[in-house]
Amino acid sequence: MVRGAVRSTARRHLRAFPLWLALGWALVGAVVWLSLTPSPPQVALPQADKAGHFGMYLGLSLWFAQLYRRPWHARWAAGFAALGLALELAQGLTATRSPELLDAAANAAGAAAGWALAGTPAGRWLERLERRLLA
Repeated sequence: MVRGAVRSTARRHLRAFPLWLALGWALVGAVVWLSLTPSPPQVALPQADKAGHFGMYLGLSLWFAQLYRRPWHARWAAGFAALGLALELAQGLTATRSPELLDAAANAAGAAAGWALAGTPAGRWLERLERRLLA
């Protein structure tokens, strides 16, 4: 039954939908790992991590917006903003990381930006890529 629910909300024109969905969840896993690992990659520029947070959540929101119909775009963006906040709070439970409000704000802003871009040509790049790869 869940499979049918997923299919009814998915964009049917993506022939490799299961592959794109699996890659999307792998990206989510990478974000979770990067958020909770004791030794995340460091960037030498001050506050550059905020751009990283923004970019990661923009990417997640935009990726999943390409997989699902428009009514789901806002839900995915809100879900990723909530994930970003939850991961920041989870960092406070670790011995090696600490939560930052600005990181959570960058996560939410990135998720919102991905949602906003979903209705533009940028929101259809996966469809174009698939057309080229599976032609």
